[in-house]
Amino acid sequence: MPERPQFLTTREVAALLRVRERKVYDLAGAGEIPCRRVTGKLLFPREEIEAWLAGEAVPSTDTATAPTPAPAQTPLPRSMPVPPIIAGSHDPLLDWALRASGSALASFFDGSLDGLDRLARGEAAAAGVHLHEPGAAGVGWTTTHVAQACAGRPVVLIEWARRQRGLILAPSLSGEIRGIADLAGRRIALRQPRAGSAHLFRRLMAEAGLAEEAILPLPEPARTETEAAEAIATGRAEAAPGLASVARAHSLAFLPLIEERFDLVLDRGAYFEPPLQALMAFTRTRAFADRAAALEGYDVSGLGTVHWNAA
Repeated sequence: MPERPQFLTTREVAALLRVRERKVYDLAGAGEIPCRRVTGKLLFPREEIEAWLAGEAVPSTDTATAPTPAPAQTPLPRSMPVPPIIAGSHDPLLDWALRASGSALASFFDGSLDGLDRLARGEAAAAGVHLHEPGAAGVGWTTTHVAQACAGRPVVLIEWARRQRGLILAPSLSGEIRGIADLAGRRIALRQPRAGSAHLFRRLMAEAGLAEEAILPLPEPARTETEAAEAIATGRAEAAPGLASVARAHSLAFLPLIEERFDLVLDRGAYFEPPLQALMAFTRTRAFADRAAALEGYDVSGLGTVHWNAA
């Protein structure tokens, strides 16, 4: 009888859990499943996985071939490979491309600022970000935040797309809401506090003289662009900050306010690994171009432009 291997691969764990491999990467990236990072790959100690499935305390392992991952609050050493995860802000085109490219990149979308923190700690290979910086050099997006959050990390900031951002509205409010100030007394699906959308919306409210107490936010934030639109489509909210493409996909009204730049902050070492290379190669295909053209309010003509490079 063959000896059982001490470690399981991502594919073997996915088969054991009866989920897709992407889900295993998500669990590993969130620290919800015991794993080890070895020579750029994820390995899963069989004994710890079996204990985890049984709901038991996970035993610690101390082997020379499988170092224990660093705590989430501690930056990983530069020599340790980062997991194949894209964190940060949710972008519909990026979300689709991760699946369609077959890149095996997992995603953990929980806001631009959260993504920068995870990238700085070595918990992600890249982060999607869109953070407005009034008075910053260039077009005023993201650079200062990246330089501060990722100081000392080998990262590069490249453009992904330009997007039309504004207010997603219930169809009944089309023409009635003409600006941010008109949201007073309305039920709003807000994003989580560390999302780039929330960051911009707070600034626009201040510029319009609309106090936070004047709107009626839903009890729970929408954690993705899609969730914000769904809150309106189901009648729970009347409006939400969001993208033209998402409003169109849900047959909702849209009030444009600004064109924003959505960027990817990439770990330079991870960029040359197969997952990110597969994603970037896919962006040069006809399928990607057709998808981007079909989305309302998207401009990918600058995709790949380097806007900042860590020293």
